[in-house]
Amino acid sequence: MSETIKRSGNLIIVSGPSGAGKSALVGSVLKLVSRVRFSVSYTTRAPRGTETDGVEYFFVDRAEFESLIGSDSFLEWAEVHGNLYGTSKAFVEDLMMQGYDVLLDIDVQGAGIIRKKRPDAIAVFILPPSFDVLQSRLVHRSLDTETVVEQRLKRACNEISHYKEYDYLVINEDLGSAIRELESIIVGARCRTAARVESVKSILATFGGMDAEGS
Repeated sequence: MSETIKRSGNLIIVSGPSGAGKSALVGSVLKLVSRVRFSVSYTTRAPRGTETDGVEYFFVDRAEFESLIGSDSFLEWAEVHGNLYGTSKAFVEDLMMQGYDVLLDIDVQGAGIIRKKRPDAIAVFILPPSFDVLQSRLVHRSLDTETVVEQRLKRACNEISHYKEYDYLVINEDLGSAIRELESIIVGARCRTAARVESVKSILATFGGMDAEGS
């Protein structure tokens, strides 16, 4: 019996302020943990640096995004810093049915919406070790103007206030340690009893179909 075939994947939400290191953490666990895929979201913002359509995001214009909203194609969507972002229902559900764990890198607003629709989702908040470290990371990555950096820092204060709403908290002070913690969360979630129902049925069948409740 192969559990990777029997089980449905887990939905794992990763949130945290811009500059907390979400992308680095998610990128690392995607390489380290088998059967994990990244949820590629839709956005109306322009690509940054070497970002490629269909890899980091599906880059669309506002008219196409609004058409997807109208067809109820998103698990959640939101406007952030003047740009629209959305999580595709079909993309996520197809991967989970194939047995993949799906990682969602989304803000606290989107996370709240998804958790109401999918209470089985596992939510992880990535926290920087301090305000000063977060500010330094945002400035030195040179992706935004000074005004945008200030906006992100203000937004971070509000986002961080929601950390108690999450199942797990990873403090990204040392990247290596933070990667191991996120990896452990993903692998551990696969061991939950609820996540292994189908596998258990197959195992119990080899014992004559015994009922777990009556055993």
